[in-house]
Amino acid sequence: MDVTVVWRRWLARHDRVRDALPAVPLVVVAVAATAVGESSWHEPRWQEAAWTALSCLPLAVRSRWPLHVALVTLAGGLTLMALVPGIDTPPGATLVALYTLALLGSRRTAWAVGLLAAVALTGVHAGTHGGSPVSGAGLLRFDVAIAATALGRAVRNRRDHLAKARERAERAESMQEEEARRRVAVERVRIARDLHDVVAHHITLVNAQAGVAHHLLRTDPDQAFQALAHIKDNSRAALDELRATVGLLRQPDDAPGARAPIPRLADLDRLADGFRASGLSVEVTRTGAPAPQASATELTAYRIVQEALTNTHKHASATRAAVLLDYGPHSLRVTVTDDGRSDPVKGTSTGAGTGTGHGLIGMRERANAIGGTVTAGPRPEGGFQVVAALPLSLAPASV
Repeated sequence: MDVTVVWRRWLARHDRVRDALPAVPLVVVAVAATAVGESSWHEPRWQEAAWTALSCLPLAVRSRWPLHVALVTLAGGLTLMALVPGIDTPPGATLVALYTLALLGSRRTAWAVGLLAAVALTGVHAGTHGGSPVSGAGLLRFDVAIAATALGRAVRNRRDHLAKARERAERAESMQEEEARRRVAVERVRIARDLHDVVAHHITLVNAQAGVAHHLLRTDPDQAFQALAHIKDNSRAALDELRATVGLLRQPDDAPGARAPIPRLADLDRLADGFRASGLSVEVTRTGAPAPQASATELTAYRIVQEALTNTHKHASATRAAVLLDYGPHSLRVTVTDDGRSDPVKGTSTGAGTGTGHGLIGMRERANAIGGTVTAGPRPEGGFQVVAALPLSLAPASV
């Protein structure tokens, strides 16, 4: 492991040691500065070095009480300058404390204390050395105090900027995950709806045809044989649609070919043939000028017709049903009627408009998903009616 990383982690666990660490170079510099003469080295002035070390003691708690430490070190630095004549270097502990205050404290407090320290250091130096506050030495103390504060604010601003950028990145990632979960939930509902339509339709037909075959097996073997053939065809079609629908779960993406084949309105005649074979007479009529429509509209219309006919055959005891496709300039109107009875107990599309069954709910959900509507209820002359109004073209989804 990198030594630098280990060292930083150790310092993060020992904040008092980390806070006091700048005192070491400050004392070393103070001892070296007092040992330098005009022409040669001499013994350090240990009294001045001791005062410097003493002024650095508050730094051990600078991250906990930055304002108090800044004021205490400023007072100690000014006292050292006043009591020990000949000090020409600015008090290092005060500069470190000003930097810490600017890094951890508020901007107004940091600049107020920084300006106070700059003026006080300049004034005391001018008074103890008999010079002008605007001389080079006086301005040096003013500048270093302001520079320490400015450096602390710059580091603080950079950290705040990085924290905001990290927060935005985390928020964006969270939103992406939430959007992905939402899309998965929508896709699961869509696949579950397709599975419901496929299974309900084909199993209903298979059940009806099996009943016909069972009834005619002894009296009319030829008709029973045809019913069994229809059962075979419907079960194969059910397996094919189930395989295509469940296969969506294995697709790595939503490529255009991943959902093929998709039932279309051109397949309604074949759908009607399946119901006719099971004993329900279905008539499909088209009016208006057929116009190009979105694939989602075709699929929705097909599934609504499929679900309505399935419920009619399963619950309404109907003998005839009619499907009307009326093409308008901007919408497609799908009407499915039958001559059966209404059964509110079932809670299906034959439920006298109760709308409590999964079939009718699924129809409405499909239509609402593409901006259409579905209404259902008993007809005054008898039977039941489902009407769907679907847009031919879909508006782009807003982001």
